[in-house]
Amino acid sequence: MDLGDIKDGRTIELDGVAFLVVKSQHAKMGRGGGLVKARLKNLKTGATIERNIKQGDSFTEAEVARSKATYLYADPKEATFMNQDDYEQFTIDRSAIESQLKFLVEGTDVDVLYVSDEPVGIDLPVKLEYRVTDTPPSVKGNTVSGGSKQAKIETGATVSVPLFIKSGDIIRVNTQTGEYVERATSS
Repeated sequence: MDLGDIKDGRTIELDGVAFLVVKSQHAKMGRGGGLVKARLKNLKTGATIERNIKQGDSFTEAEVARSKATYLYADPKEATFMNQDDYEQFTIDRSAIESQLKFLVEGTDVDVLYVSDEPVGIDLPVKLEYRVTDTPPSVKGNTVSGGSKQAKIETGATVSVPLFIKSGDIIRVNTQTGEYVERATSS
């Protein structure tokens, strides 16, 4: 692999550990070689680190397999999924997917990431729909706060939404940023 191959969403192996490139920024250093400033997510632990990768650093593409699964439920230690090919149930340590759990509703289809035949993480669809379960009513003329308010969605997560959103509405949320995208339908 070359430095130019390090892009957002790619998986690389550094020092024997598989990482997902969350964010990368390529830079050219004067007379020196290139450099990539990267935010990397450890696929086994879920921990995120910042690292500068230089031209001489040793890294390869990580051997990561993907398969489709359906989210079933989570307990305090792990989340349970069902493989869509053979209907076998398996678990992933909750700490590895903690930031994504707030966007998982029972029955959500996800891509599961495997390293050495062990499930280590998930990829959610970029946009998912959720029912708004609780939000304060909007007050006409109340745009001091920039025209937004907080709304609780069916997973328990809180999302900043426009003032016209009300309880019961279905909204689309970007699962990577946690931001409101648009209203899907009303009930």
